[in-house]
Formats: sequence, C-alpha cells, structure tokens
Amino acid sequence: MRWTIVGFSALGLTIAYLDRAALSVAMPYMSDEFHISDAMQGVMLSAFFWTYALFQIPSGWLLDRFGPRVVYPIAVGWWSIWTALTALARGVGSVMVFRLGLGIGEAPVQPANVKVVSRWFPRKERAFASSLFDMGQQIGTTLSIPVVTGLAFIGGWRLAFVVIGLAGMLWIVGWLAVYREPEEHPRVSAAELAHIHSDRENEPTTAATASGPTEVPWRNLVSDNQVWALTIGYVFRSLSGAFFLTWYPSYLLDDRGFSEADFGMVGWIPSLIAIGSTVLGGVVSDRLLAAGHSPNLARKIPIVTGLGISACIGFAPFIDSNLNLMILLTVSSAAHSFAGAAVLSLPAEVASSSDHVGAVAGFQNFGSQVGNLISPIAIGIFLTTSGGSYVGPLVGSAACCLVSAAIYLFWVRIKPVVTAPETVQEPAA
Repeated sequence: MRWTIVGFSALGLTIAYLDRAALSVAMPYMSDEFHISDAMQGVMLSAFFWTYALFQIPSGWLLDRFGPRVVYPIAVGWWSIWTALTALARGVGSVMVFRLGLGIGEAPVQPANVKVVSRWFPRKERAFASSLFDMGQQIGTTLSIPVVTGLAFIGGWRLAFVVIGLAGMLWIVGWLAVYREPEEHPRVSAAELAHIHSDRENEPTTAATASGPTEVPWRNLVSDNQVWALTIGYVFRSLSGAFFLTWYPSYLLDDRGFSEADFGMVGWIPSLIAIGSTVLGGVVSDRLLAAGHSPNLARKIPIVTGLGISACIGFAPFIDSNLNLMILLTVSSAAHSFAGAAVLSLPAEVASSSDHVGAVAGFQNFGSQVGNLISPIAIGIFLTTSGGSYVGPLVGSAACCLVSAAIYLFWVRIKPVVTAPETVQEPAA
C-alpha cells in the first residue's frame, strides 16, 4: 500500500508543477497579447513564489497538526480554482493576482509529500520513495510543454489553465478514497506495518518525543544551525534550478531561435530525462545507506555530485550548436534532479521525530521558494539591462550550483534537532 500512497503523492506534485510551469510556456502567447516587457515577465513569473514561500512554514505546522489526509486535498482544491481562474485574465495585474492565489494553495505540497514518506516508509527506503514523488516535478514540467502548447493551438492559452485546474479536482477524489495513516489503513497488512516501523528505533528520539506527539519546537527550529543549513542550501539549489521552470522556454524561443514547432518537439527532453535521474539518485542514496554507510555520507554523495555536474549549465551561452546545447541542458537538468531525492529525505533525518517532519520540511522548502522567487526577477532585470543577453543568468546559475554543493558538503550534518533538555540519542551510523 505504501507504493500506492507515494504514487498519489507523485501525481499531486505532477499536477502542481503542471500548474506552475504552465505560465512560462504560455508566456510568449500572453506577452504578444498583453505587450509585456522582459522585466515585467520576470516579475510575473516570480509572483507565484511570493505567496508560495510565505506560506511554507505555516503549511508545515498545519501538516503536523492536522495531517496530510486533510491538508493536502484542501490545498489542491484551492490551487486548482486559482489555476482555472487564470483563463479570465485581462492583463498583467489579474495574472499576478491569480498567481499569488496559486502560490498559497501549492505551499503545502512538498512538506506534505515529505511528511507522507516519513510516515509510510522506513528510513532505508525514504530516499527512493522521495525520488518517486519528486518525479512529479519533472513529469509536470515535461507535460507542461506539449499540453499547454497543444491546448493553446486548439483553443488558445486560456483553455490550458481550465483543463489543468480540472485535473486537480479529480486528484482530490482519489486522495480522499486512498489515504489514511498506516496504522489506520484497512489495506495495510501486519507485515507491511512492521516493515514500515522496522528501523524506527534507529531514528533520533528524545524522552519528550518518545512518549507521544509533541508541539512543534519553533524556538529550537529557528535557532538550530542545521535547519538553517538545509534552508540556505536549498536557496542556492533553487536559484540554479528555477531557470528551467521559468525562463527556459523564452531562452530557446527568443535567444536560440527555436520555432514553436521545434520547441514543442524537443523542449521537454531535459525534464523527461530528469525523471529517471531523480529515481536513480534516490536508489543510489538508499543503497549507500543499506551498504552500511552513515546517513550523512549516503545522502551527501548524490547531492554534491549532482549539483557539481549541474554547474555545466554555465557553458551554455558559449555553445553555437543547438544540438550540443540541448545535450548540455539535458545533462545539467538531469544532474540537478539526481540530487533531489536525497535533499528531500533530509527533513526526516534532521527532525527529532515524525511529528516534526512537516515543520522542518516547511523551513527547507521556504528556502527553495526564496531562490525560485529571486531567480526569475533577477534574470528579467539582467535581460533588460544587458540587451537580452543570457550569459549572466546562465553563468550565475552554475555558480549557485557550486555554492549549494559546498553548503551541503561542509555545513549540513545529519543530526536531530534538540527539542528538550534531555539527552538526545545519536542516529546509528
């Protein structure tokens, strides 16, 4: 049953990324209709992340308090409505309002998926399980190109937002029918439940948390060095990766001379390859853990390796051949995704108990959205002031990959967040 559950998590994230990536694919059509400058396009692409970032930490608290069965479908319903409303846009202002509403609804999605994995999987399977739901972002981004382009061709760009909004409503029905906590699920056998709890004794606990659920330790979280390491590491990872979610279509169409037909045929390749890379990163991390390596090492190897290789995106402006360019962008995107599953498994490694995973994941994903918020605005401003040159944005993306890799390598140390004065048991190596 746990694989069915994580499959629904992956589908939820797929729809979320289809929603958020739809604007970047529709932007060339909207720009022609609304006469939008490069700088304003950057602001519009960033608007979603303003509320998305702001509501990350409250979302984590809500998930720890009410659980994913309740919070997740409410969030999907909210964001689906705002997605469909985008079809009513009449200019820049209305688009931005709808994107701000979308950001509020999507804020719980990643903390919810992290919470689900922490509840439904033993530690030794969490990176792989995280890679399965994290595939959703690559699948959603991949689908956004043919879906939005095709629907725009059939009935205009507005139709795409209506159809994608309806997809979210259908997901809610399935989630409410399937999801329960593992201890309460009628389709979970005693053997599977024992497997889910098989290595919980190796997780960090305190006397306070061992006795039952406790309140989220906000003071300890805010002051904890490792929570800040996870947050800032994700800021720089997202600064490098947001390009593919926002300005990537405009880069190929406007700067590299791709036709709309060419873009529809090959633009989805980097995100498609990234799907397999995401799963591979999770498999590598869990196998390192199963081989007896410490969680610190098993999680860091795919993170640092992936981010280091992803920095090759900095060579993109200096490549003349569009074929070679697409190969380079595919490698960069795949390597960036290779790191994803291990990154997403870190909140469960750092949190003092499963009752606090949502809060830690909220902090981490807040860092992600700070990077996603800054990147499109910075790129738009740079394009305006440099006459449309992508050299700075792409080289800057490479630099952010390397900074993020350094943070995870030298700053992050997988250990529990201390929530009480009692002695904390260190996790098994």
